Amino acid sequence: MTDGSEYLKVPHDVVGDIPNTECPITISDVYAASKRIKGYAYYTALEYSNTISKKVGCKTYLKLENLQKTGSFKVRGAVNKIATLTEEEKKRGVVAASAGNHAQGVAFASTSAGCKATIVMPEFASTAKVTATRGYGAEVVLHGKVFDESLAYAMQLCKEEGKTFVHPFNDPWVMAGQGTIALEILEQLEKCDVIIGAIGGGGLMSGVGFAAKQIKPEIRVIGVQAAECPSMAVSKAEHKICCVKTAKTMADGIAVKAPGDKTAPVLLKYVDEIVTVDEESIAQAMLLMLERCKIVSEGSGATPVAALLSGKIKGLTENTNVVCIVSGGNLDVNVINKVIERGLVKAGRKVEFTVEIADVPGAIKDLLAHITEEKATVVGVATRRPATSAIGICLCDVQMECYGVEHRDKIFDVLKEAGYVFK
Repeated sequence: MTDGSEYLKVPHDVVGDIPNTECPITISDVYAASKRIKGYAYYTALEYSNTISKKVGCKTYLKLENLQKTGSFKVRGAVNKIATLTEEEKKRGVVAASAGNHAQGVAFASTSAGCKATIVMPEFASTAKVTATRGYGAEVVLHGKVFDESLAYAMQLCKEEGKTFVHPFNDPWVMAGQGTIALEILEQLEKCDVIIGAIGGGGLMSGVGFAAKQIKPEIRVIGVQAAECPSMAVSKAEHKICCVKTAKTMADGIAVKAPGDKTAPVLLKYVDEIVTVDEESIAQAMLLMLERCKIVSEGSGATPVAALLSGKIKGLTENTNVVCIVSGGNLDVNVINKVIERGLVKAGRKVEFTVEIADVPGAIKDLLAHITEEKATVVGVATRRPATSAIGICLCDVQMECYGVEHRDKIFDVLKEAGYVFK
């Protein structure tokens, strides 16, 4: 575990102080939320993963919020928030801004409560998510090129029409709703030692961290962020609320440039560590969960497993009981192929490389013979003759499938021993 100073190098702006206030929720709020959401949100399964446990060296369990209604944990906070509204507030309706899971959670929760919902989504929102949100009964308004413009318009609608804004994370009722996950985990696995979950704006892990620590103070709570958008990690290092410059990550569910002023102080107090994972690690975790665990996870939901696989969580033993919250499974089918490709590359199972070969008949055959001798599958070969190459030499681009990193490295060693020069 580092002191977090490396996150100060991430381009960011300081936008405010982290309030030194009391936690806005109590454990009674979380238990009350558990009662409110019963019958609307699922009590999701906690499954032991033998595959992941063997790979990371600890007892690993998966809290399957990807199988939650609407496909993510977001419905918990949305149902709890809307359940606390007065009849007059419900009659006026609610407004939310979201390009993904929060939109569907609010749409479902409001329809279930007999409350009209207006969801403002960016113009770039995927057709699948727009259709799903409308399918849950909400009115969808497409406004703005970026999310910030959608959010501003949603706030404008609230002022003009007297509707209630349902924030995706920076709301005590939402935080309490997400905290019900911790209640379930500690009922399902009393000997839980560590809970790992994704952090974007902080609604999930502020609620989970607070509730878990109230019930079991010694439990270790770890938050994970995408390295491309480490807003809370930067805020923790600065001791200020910070807004990072970019948020381009396949874990779009946690691509939040700044944590909330209500969630940030709770995260600082009740989340013991925050680690980050790169895009390749996220893709590898998604692929492993899909291929070996038969679990479809979106990028943000795979970050806890990615943190384990990449060795970011220290101090674990074979007897440590670790729960990874798979926060959502709303994976856009249009990006599945890209995710699989990146995961295969990270795992060393899909490899592309270039070597020099003699520009003579049979040279390609000799190269491929070395590769196939090592039981790899060649799926593509192409030769090039750049003007800068020596006379009598050409470049050969090879695509092959291997069993993993060790197999790939062995093949590379064999080729080097045979005199091939890698480019």
